[in-house]
Amino acid sequence: MRIGIVCPYAWDVPGGVQFHIRDLAEHLLSRGHHVSVLAPADDGTPLPPYVVSAGRAVPVPYNGSVARLNFGFLSAARVRRWLQNGAFDVIHIHEPASPSLGLLSCWAARGPIVATFHTSNPRSRAMIAAYPILQPALEKISARIAVSEYARRTLVEHLGGDAVVIPNGVDVDFFARAEPKAAWQSGPGDAAATGAGSGPTIGFMGRIDEPRKGLPVLMRALPAILAEVPGARLLVAGRGDEEEAVAALPPELRSHVEFLGMVSDEDKARLLRSVDLYVAPNTGGESFGIILVEALSAGAPVLASDLDAFAQVLDQGEAGELFANEDADALAAAAVRLLRDPARRAELSERGSRHVRRFDWSTVGADILAVYETVTEGAEPGRSVAADEPAGRTAQD
Repeated sequence: MRIGIVCPYAWDVPGGVQFHIRDLAEHLLSRGHHVSVLAPADDGTPLPPYVVSAGRAVPVPYNGSVARLNFGFLSAARVRRWLQNGAFDVIHIHEPASPSLGLLSCWAARGPIVATFHTSNPRSRAMIAAYPILQPALEKISARIAVSEYARRTLVEHLGGDAVVIPNGVDVDFFARAEPKAAWQSGPGDAAATGAGSGPTIGFMGRIDEPRKGLPVLMRALPAILAEVPGARLLVAGRGDEEEAVAALPPELRSHVEFLGMVSDEDKARLLRSVDLYVAPNTGGESFGIILVEALSAGAPVLASDLDAFAQVLDQGEAGELFANEDADALAAAAVRLLRDPARRAELSERGSRHVRRFDWSTVGADILAVYETVTEGAEPGRSVAADEPAGRTAQD
């Protein structure tokens, strides 16, 4: 099958949607399909052979974050050329309602279109206001996928229609096989030990300077955690202003925080395999929570804010513990209890490792392929050419 996948966000800026698209493309390629991904990318960005650049993206505030999107006449021309050259059997557009390549592709393509909705935003006035503009494009979609029940609810309430829920996928074995790194594991001694580096390690991953990722909540909880578990360390992976991140922390406690910067996929897996507790203090705007699935795959005990999407991923607290969103005291109390209870952490690790198998690409990929097969059944192959371009003609920049 010839499959075209549209990524709305800049390929060179890491994010859950980009990672999902990358892993989906590589899974489909491993199954023998022809796959091409169209994505925004700055000049000089190293791209896998299956990714086609649609040009540079611009930062736009979107869903409580800053997304790097691609829109305009030049982008539209590149979309049309990609569609014409690809002659795809099915187009898979991610976030078709965002003002980026997804919407442009939805307008331009003809033939079977599958759309995945990642956004969870129960009160999006912008989406409601834009519906009259979006409707003609969205009506061309043959099948809709939502990555969670909460993303599906956002779609239904704002844009109408419905979607099948297929979660984000993960290569469970990649994380399960990773080798822990001694420098990121507990030091000699136990949770009652004193001195930074001599006790358990807590992991956090996310953009440091994006408040909704929750690092400020974790920093507010850290003094109470260290008062009860003096040797604990917090390992932070992600980009952002490190000095600003610890500015509110008492100077004598700052040595307990180690910033790792951006880490590779291999080091992400090793970090998750190494920590005694992974904390996800995100405050909102999450439709799924792929980092939770990755942590569970690595066998890390997980403590997360009780966002609806996180509770769903963690099986309502059975596969990982939850604390009240934005409540630093509740986070600290739960973290201390878990750091002092290795048996409970081992229980969470074992439960999480069983639960996470439902998110493996062997299952998720098969479900997505089943959607492709449904929409392409009876369709003429290779009919993804731009709607107003005659076959054989290539759109020019």
